[in-house]
Amino acid sequence: MGAPGSGKGTVSERIVQSFDMLHISSGDILRKMIREKTDFGIQVNKFVSNGQLVPDELMLKTIGGELNRLSSADRSWLLDGFPRTKPQALSLFKIAPVQVVISLDVPFDIIINRVKGRWIHAPSGRVYNTDFNAPKVPGYDDVTGEPLMQRDDDKPESVKKRLEIYSEMAGPILEYYAEQNVLAKFSGKTTNEIWPQVYKYLTTKIEPKEKLA
Repeated sequence: MGAPGSGKGTVSERIVQSFDMLHISSGDILRKMIREKTDFGIQVNKFVSNGQLVPDELMLKTIGGELNRLSSADRSWLLDGFPRTKPQALSLFKIAPVQVVISLDVPFDIIINRVKGRWIHAPSGRVYNTDFNAPKVPGYDDVTGEPLMQRDDDKPESVKKRLEIYSEMAGPILEYYAEQNVLAKFSGKTTNEIWPQVYKYLTTKIEPKEKLA
């Protein structure tokens, strides 16, 4: 968990690289549906384009479907960007009780400045930032060489609205997970500052694929 722009995507990538986990990104799933203009994507876009959260019912159908698809894999999984409301958290615990909740605590003024430098490779969902995770060639994806883009919901006015919504929603969720004794909070200004803390904590829960340098 973490506010929009707190580094959830980058930390999630590093977790999946370092530990044997399957990655489920609610944001990537939703954006793929929007790009492909599916019926579900059109419904979702009405909320996303206005900086609003996608309703619980739509989100639970999406994530529940992914978890059902992965249920036979018999591997640990990582949810990135979900749940975003307490009802979602309660419903998720019924579907699949989570064992660890990682909360990234980054000051909002840092996030607003950070998002200005964020670029994505839309087909793969890879995220770059000109400040701390820059592409090798400015404006182009490291793997494919294809052009990068900035998302509409990364515009300052959308970011501010999303941060306000997150502040209202996150408190009850974090309180709930604290009550379940699964919450671990990590504070810092950059992903590189937070990541070593996250890695060290996770090594107490699951064997890493490789040691952190």
